[in-house]
Amino acid sequence: MDVPRDDCFATGGALMPLAAALAAIEAGVAPVTGSERVPLRQALRRILAADVTAELDVPPADNSAVDGFAVYSADLNETGETGLRIAGRIAAGHPLERAPRRGEAYRIFTGAPMPRDPQGFGPDTVVMQEDCTVAGDKVRIPPGLQPGANRRQRGEDIVAGSTVLSRGRRLTPPDIGLAASIGRSMLLVHQKLRVAVFSTGDEVCDPGKPLPPGGIYDSNRYGLTALLSALPCDVTDLGILPDDRETIRSALERAARDHDVLITSGGVSVGEEDHVRDAVALLGSIHFWRVAIKPGRPIAFGRVAAGAREAVFIGLPGNPVAVMATFLRLARPALLRLSGATDIAPLVFRVPADFAYEKKRDRLEWLRARLVPGPGGQLVARKHAKDGSGMLTSMTESDGLVEVAAETRAVKPGDLVDFIPFSEVMA
Repeated sequence: MDVPRDDCFATGGALMPLAAALAAIEAGVAPVTGSERVPLRQALRRILAADVTAELDVPPADNSAVDGFAVYSADLNETGETGLRIAGRIAAGHPLERAPRRGEAYRIFTGAPMPRDPQGFGPDTVVMQEDCTVAGDKVRIPPGLQPGANRRQRGEDIVAGSTVLSRGRRLTPPDIGLAASIGRSMLLVHQKLRVAVFSTGDEVCDPGKPLPPGGIYDSNRYGLTALLSALPCDVTDLGILPDDRETIRSALERAARDHDVLITSGGVSVGEEDHVRDAVALLGSIHFWRVAIKPGRPIAFGRVAAGAREAVFIGLPGNPVAVMATFLRLARPALLRLSGATDIAPLVFRVPADFAYEKKRDRLEWLRARLVPGPGGQLVARKHAKDGSGMLTSMTESDGLVEVAAETRAVKPGDLVDFIPFSEVMA
């Protein structure tokens, strides 16, 4: 697929605020995949490629919300008990086999259709069984029941012809159930993004192998593939690239031939051994995002060309916490947009801080934090003791990120802060 060619990532020499970077993704990145029909059971977390419209009402008929007795409210005594003959039994999936009549009650169960005559009239109210007294074929009903009580009306959830799921929606378990409720067995969704993942660095080793002197195990590639597994992506793990520009260039070019997105970690900063940025520049273009964030300022977006094809390039930092933070707040929205999603921003919650913190102005910072009960039981954000961008335990021992705005100089206990739960951006 061709990648949109608008240079939405050009930044100039100044540090780009996070809001501007996210706005560039929102405005400048377009879907790069086609569409396909998939069975409902395979549609979870996929991106809808077309609106889903209901062809029937839900529920399709008036039905009972409780176990009890279906009656005409006009037959009920307003000031005293009412005695009615029990003239039939109605269970879910088993409508009354004859037309209902005034002066009768019908034993009915939850979900069963309200009985109707050929003109569409019938009992309009259901009396809960625990409020009634039954003796033989008679039921006694106390006064005070409101007309229409305990009856679900046809179409009260969904009206035929209405749009129930919109194009660009990332499908959740309730969405799957909703589609099933209107009889859909297949859905039109965007095809999955083809994503290639690399790590870079002579010091990086795969887990399970002996660690050489000066080596570290590759947490980034494994963490990234796990994060990508929650998105509509087919992921190819292309291993570890050495600190060699030509090797990196060749590997990226090969990957661009049959992938939509290339993601690397490390090698996009300004050090002598950071070759990824130069390799990408040789193949296509790179607009280095000097984003005013901590951790993760060295993050790069661009393109890699391979013949007539191009792939989006996302170069993440090398430190593990910076990789995860920048993926969650920058790469993930870009991937969702490329996949066809329209709603790419995570939910952000305002919670009181349970810590004091000072920072530089004009740089947004992400702090790892847990939610704990504060005074009066209200949840507060408690900052993790470890700040380093290489300390993955600060992620595993936290519930989410506190996002401290660039213009904020200090946080005091009790101040409201923006909190992004990991459950919101890792699922």
